[in-house]
Amino acid sequence: MQDNELPNTTDSLQPAPKQHFAMEQGVFLTLMAISLIGIVIISFSQKDGYAYWLFMVLVFGILSIFVSKLQSKTNDIDFGDIVKEQGLHWLHTLIVVIVSALLHKSGQLSDVGASLLILLLLALATMLDGMRIGWQFTVLGFFLAASTLVIAFVESFIWACVGLAIVVAAGTYYWELRQCN
Repeated sequence: MQDNELPNTTDSLQPAPKQHFAMEQGVFLTLMAISLIGIVIISFSQKDGYAYWLFMVLVFGILSIFVSKLQSKTNDIDFGDIVKEQGLHWLHTLIVVIVSALLHKSGQLSDVGASLLILLLLALATMLDGMRIGWQFTVLGFFLAASTLVIAFVESFIWACVGLAIVVAAGTYYWELRQCN
């Protein structure tokens, strides 16, 4: 290379191949499945729905830290920094979700209203986490937000949410396979 030539920076901008594709896809599908379980719980036991989604904030947080750990193995990111950042993100989410659960306990929110609010907060937290750890989490957050609307407006919401989950899961799997090849 001559002194007046600039280095080719497009090579450094290319995404690194996913080394943990199967594990990350497995986490994504697991989160989709447990989200559908929560939607079914809302259908059968509205009182238990908000407690389920409260617990899911912890599950989503733990699994997102797991995915971040996988990614830190292939990047120059310190895992301690990831845990701190992710931990604070999900702790803040949990605090807001607990506040909404307390609103439910005070009678300000119905059982269904509390479940939908917590689901919507989880959707937002997941979307925002997707900016850090990958587009699949953002898509999962949009799926949760869309499911909240489906639950609110569609009488047979379980089947509509299952159909949406299948489309989202298949679409993300196809897209990820295209990116890896």
